[in-house]
Amino acid sequence: MGDVFEKDTQRVIEESVPGKQVTMAHVVASPVSDIYDRLGIDEAGAIGILAISPYETAIIAADIATKAADVTIGFLDRFTGSVVLTGDVQSVETALKAVNERLHDLMGFDVCEVTRT
Repeated sequence: MGDVFEKDTQRVIEESVPGKQVTMAHVVASPVSDIYDRLGIDEAGAIGILAISPYETAIIAADIATKAADVTIGFLDRFTGSVVLTGDVQSVETALKAVNERLHDLMGFDVCEVTRT
């Protein structure tokens, strides 16, 4: 029984405390076909990627995006805050900018710059 008390026990506690923020808003213009295949989504001119917290805001972001531009929801995960949109390059960029603006102005989110590759 002495061995139990003599060992150093290390414990790590991990906790996620998301703020109200858009941590990534990126446009992938003209992606290669293999990316669409691996994501399991239909090909379009561009892919838009959003990472949002709190995670449930992904639902609101998808709604804003589809109302702001001619984009399709390729993927939406309310448990990770991930949203993938597809459409032509200009529509995807317009949708991401609309999400940033609306979440910032209406809900007080911190937002990042919309980037593009």
